[in-house]
Amino acid sequence: MTSGRLLDRGEAVLVAIDVQDKLLPAIEGGEAVLASIVKLVRLAEIVGLPIIVTEQLKLGDTVPEIRAVLPDMQPIGKVAFSCFGSEEFAQAVRELGRRTLVLTGIEAHICVAQTALAALGDYGVHVVSDAVGSRSRHNWKVALRRMEQAGATITSTEMLMYELLREAGTDEFRAVLRLVKGS
Repeated sequence: MTSGRLLDRGEAVLVAIDVQDKLLPAIEGGEAVLASIVKLVRLAEIVGLPIIVTEQLKLGDTVPEIRAVLPDMQPIGKVAFSCFGSEEFAQAVRELGRRTLVLTGIEAHICVAQTALAALGDYGVHVVSDAVGSRSRHNWKVALRRMEQAGATITSTEMLMYELLREAGTDEFRAVLRLVKGS
């Protein structure tokens, strides 16, 4: 649906899947994955993307780093691995009326992949490769390959940032540049 085209910010929603305190410590490179997710949440606020956060039941709360950026968030709880296994999630996406999901979170080969595969056909899917993680690099690589082969667009945090901005010299660009530089 979005393959080969630039991402349209008016059609996109950022989804942060299961970035929870009981799971994140087990993720290979989890700190870097989390840093990318936090950048994307801040980006979404700058450019006006809606954000949906999910939590897999029994894995604890969304990590404090995300809660600090989104103090008023109401995560959607789920038991299914695919976010679309939750009617509350599916309804939230439908109500936004957006056609593209930007997926971040953990684990890439389970909840992220199953959400991406369930969405394809109805939604464009962009998976942010450095903002998804798994307990092993092997599972992360297999997940990205499978999602891409199924039709998802694989991107990176910086690529997505600049794709949504489209041009330099704006107030949004200056705000995002501070995120890129880590200041």
